[in-house]
Amino acid sequence: MSKLFKIFLAILAVAIAILGVMGGYETSRRVKYPVAYSDLILKYANENDLDPYLVMAVIKVESNFVPEAQSDFAGGLMQLTEETAEWNAKDIGIDIYDYMDPETNIMFGCHYLKHLIDMYGNIDTALAAYNGGMGNVASWLKDPDCSDDGVTLKYIPFPETRSYVEKVNTKWEHYRSEETTE
Repeated sequence: MSKLFKIFLAILAVAIAILGVMGGYETSRRVKYPVAYSDLILKYANENDLDPYLVMAVIKVESNFVPEAQSDFAGGLMQLTEETAEWNAKDIGIDIYDYMDPETNIMFGCHYLKHLIDMYGNIDTALAAYNGGMGNVASWLKDPDCSDDGVTLKYIPFPETRSYVEKVNTKWEHYRSEETTE
């Protein structure tokens, strides 16, 4: 083998390794922060005047973009309860629906999230209500240990809900920062 050919092979091997690392990083990032149903997220986020990256973050935390995800009481991409789905359907004016259908789940989830943001005037408080329930948030906002102003929560007594709000905010920041770097 000629020296020039060996140099060419070495350069080729380095280039392949670099592309492999870059591809692996991109794949890793996509797996860690997946985005599926982006067309539906954009559609219903826009219809509800929501940041689509916030909706992505909620879906990431709620279901990791698995449309058939189920918990004890909720299901779908945005983990809606039957009661919440029924309220949304009635409020939007839909008689027949399948809230586990990805499009319906995102439509209802965005509508409900917007309702909570409008109700509380604060995204973190709305997220706490999305996870912990409006009744709990109402009592926390009246408790001086949890809220100084009756609008924002300085302390969330439920560890799961406190963690949920932190996770959604972390994912939201990630999705926003990824948009600016791509």
